Amino acid sequence: MQFLQLHQQILARHLKSCLESMFHRHVITGRASVLDGDCLYVGQTKIRLFGVDAPELNHPYGVKAKWALVNLCTGNLICAEAIATDWYGRRVARCTLPDGRDLSAEMVKQGLALDWPKYSSGRYAHLEPHGARRMLWLADARQQGQIQLWRDFDVASMPDAAKNLALEGGEAR
Repeated sequence: MQFLQLHQQILARHLKSCLESMFHRHVITGRASVLDGDCLYVGQTKIRLFGVDAPELNHPYGVKAKWALVNLCTGNLICAEAIATDWYGRRVARCTLPDGRDLSAEMVKQGLALDWPKYSSGRYAHLEPHGARRMLWLADARQQGQIQLWRDFDVASMPDAAKNLALEGGEAR
């Protein structure tokens, strides 16, 4: 019973926070459907997580990043405070869980997304685990302006063993 009351209090605080910020920015609250490690739907709105870059599904660690975000969102109402619209028409938003955790920060802490200083002003850089940029080298390449390397990466051309490791986010031993 106490757990239920505590959960209701946390949810009420989260919704109150969302409602208060609705007067200042566009806020969307609802269940999430995750597309990849930095993109999801909240209701019918396509959201890009603010300030971070996660690997694409067909890039190394992309599937692992998606499932990490799925695990964070499952069973939770997501509060997305939209702050911009990107060139793909997605709402860029700061997304939080009912307990106040920032989804972008959580993905960076897990080493499955990188801070993107161009957009975040370095807000999440201190959360990047050692070696994250080396592990997520394609996302890092895109941030460094090497977009062709990012676009041309083709996991299909890799040997099967390497392809499986890349897509699942495993490490060669």
